[in-house]
Amino acid sequence: MGQTSDAATSGIIIFAGVLGLLFAYWQYKQIAAIPVESRGSGGKGEEASTAAEETARLVQIHSAIEVGAKAFLWAEYKIIAVFCACFAGLIVGLVSWGQGSATQGVLTAIAYLLGCGASVLSGYIGMTVAVFSNVRTTIGCQQGYKEGFNVPFRGGSVMGFALTGLGLLVLYITMLLYVAGGHSGYWATAMDCIAGFGLGGSTIALFGRVGGGIYTKAADVGADLVGKVVHGIPEDSPKNPAVVADLVGDNVGDIAGMGADLFGSFGEATCAALVIAAQNYDLYNNGWCSICFPVFIAAAGIMVCCLTSFYATHINPVTRENQIDVALRAQMVISAALMLPATYLIAVNTLPSTFNINGVSRVRTVTNNDAFVCVMMGTIGGMITGLFTDYYTSTEFTPVKDLAKSCITGASTNIIYGLALGYLSCVAPVFVLAIIVYVSFQLADVYGVALAAVGMLGALATGLTIDGFGPISDNGGGIAEMAELAPEVRERTDALDAAGNTTAAIGKGFAIGSAALVSLALFGAFTARINAKGTTDVQPAEILEPMTFAFMLVGAALPYWFSAMTMKSVGLAAMKMITEVESQFKANPNLLNPASKDLPDYARCVAISTQASLGEMLAPGALVILAPLITGTFFGVYAVYGLLTGGLLSGVQLATSMSNTGGAWDNAKKLIGKSAKDSEFGGKGSDAYKAAVVGDTVGDPMKDTSGPSLNILMKLMAIISLVFAEYFWAINNGRGVLQLPPN
Repeated sequence: MGQTSDAATSGIIIFAGVLGLLFAYWQYKQIAAIPVESRGSGGKGEEASTAAEETARLVQIHSAIEVGAKAFLWAEYKIIAVFCACFAGLIVGLVSWGQGSATQGVLTAIAYLLGCGASVLSGYIGMTVAVFSNVRTTIGCQQGYKEGFNVPFRGGSVMGFALTGLGLLVLYITMLLYVAGGHSGYWATAMDCIAGFGLGGSTIALFGRVGGGIYTKAADVGADLVGKVVHGIPEDSPKNPAVVADLVGDNVGDIAGMGADLFGSFGEATCAALVIAAQNYDLYNNGWCSICFPVFIAAAGIMVCCLTSFYATHINPVTRENQIDVALRAQMVISAALMLPATYLIAVNTLPSTFNINGVSRVRTVTNNDAFVCVMMGTIGGMITGLFTDYYTSTEFTPVKDLAKSCITGASTNIIYGLALGYLSCVAPVFVLAIIVYVSFQLADVYGVALAAVGMLGALATGLTIDGFGPISDNGGGIAEMAELAPEVRERTDALDAAGNTTAAIGKGFAIGSAALVSLALFGAFTARINAKGTTDVQPAEILEPMTFAFMLVGAALPYWFSAMTMKSVGLAAMKMITEVESQFKANPNLLNPASKDLPDYARCVAISTQASLGEMLAPGALVILAPLITGTFFGVYAVYGLLTGGLLSGVQLATSMSNTGGAWDNAKKLIGKSAKDSEFGGKGSDAYKAAVVGDTVGDPMKDTSGPSLNILMKLMAIISLVFAEYFWAINNGRGVLQLPPN
């Protein structure tokens, strides 16, 4: 039986959170030690005046990206702040009405605002450090692969450890405050309120992913099509008016948005496990340490990831191009491997040797070894899912090589083959998720599924590190080309970017898998709360209940509706960007003259992306947030059961196929682009390359806007249902305003 004292529980968890923040600061200082000044390119001995000119260009470009990124985030956060304040008021009103008391509504709203604040701060830190690291990645690549690799890796680490450390501290301190002075029987109510923290994280993630995704892809598509396809200039040429907006977008979408997404996953998975645990007598009777088991996993993950991070920078540093992918994969595998013994020690020292879990249909007897296996299934399953994503999106393996060959016969065959690749890539990860769900549910019911989700996110700091690596490297390459540095600098940044594009795809696959488990865990927690009402009037519905099945179809349609809205938004914004870029080329033909010193008006393109993304993000956000609220209010909990099930089942498939198709198209373009002119592909400028660019532009909104945003759709609908469960129940005992019979 676990006997960890309350003091030891708090000490270990708080230590881990502080360690994460300190380690992030240490990594930041390593990056800051690199001055923003040109170091020359490969030791060619440039004149001092040339180096000074390069430094001036680097500083100018870096400043433009920084100003644009911060301007967008501040504009976005102002809108989000108004929404969060209004939604917090809605939480107070509806939750309080459902409970018949204002206390729980107020506490849930406070937890919600804390989750919002922590997510915003994490995203802002990640974006700031990414911008800080971009130009230093360029400078590092002037020296070689070791210096070029370490900067984006450490930049990703800052975001990863700052996010996990801050999230852990804010969540745990909130938990301590909410249970202070209350007996263990009160913990269930306290954890119900804590669920608001996860809701806050996902709210920010929704707007961050959608708004940032629309921003970055509008600029990216405009820069690609007008620059590379129509006029034959590089995407990151300083003559391209959309280039700064494109570089800004990498930071606000792929860094700030992605960080908020996985912060939401962390908060929701932990909250789901806490809600379920606090409703089971054997766990809360054993003490605070047993309730905090999922929080211990997150704490252990920070410590493990700290150790693992030294592998790529000190133990086996990258000195050659072919070591980049190996180093990044090794980080993921080593972190997962070290999490297993750490999880086992936590399980045997915090959980009872045997305890009962009130499941969705019956009481299950669970051992601490069963709980360990559930966490282990999530940890290993997350790694396997990431490796499958790697296989389908990396330039090293057959799928992307075959996709590149399909470009020889034109854009249409590239599109057909890419879509087929994405559909096929769903199969193996879904089987992995199915095995995880079956085993964990058999061992510990919905608590087991929640623990599997926690296990998949255990090494989150490493996942965020390798995910942030890609956008930082991509920006480093763009800056190198804009600053007109030596060709070998861009070759090194392209190698980093190609590996980073794969790791970003791995991160998206990891996020999709964890979102599926988190959504199911939250669904289980929602069901547990309904069952806790102590009545048999409403139970988990059979799939063929008319109300449940009808809304399962509605839920399955929501990911397609949502994706249509976000894809269309990117298309509309991209059209505005293309029009602006073409108008600048027509107004100043010197922009297309390589010998001219004229530069375009970057600020106008930045403004177009900002305005378009902020306006277009509201409708998809409203769809996700209102769907469960309207369903639960008017049709009751049977309808909510179906809505959540349908959204999960279609969302995980669509998100996986869109993300992997887009990632494969992107890397097929890179594979052709770095091939020799006399190769079968023809290299840059060939017809195959132009076909690959078309595929890449189609895939951009799929992999960076719609696909990743579907993670949040699955999670956010489930966490909203959990937070408002009491409110749904209060409407005619869960029958809804319309009181339609379930059968």
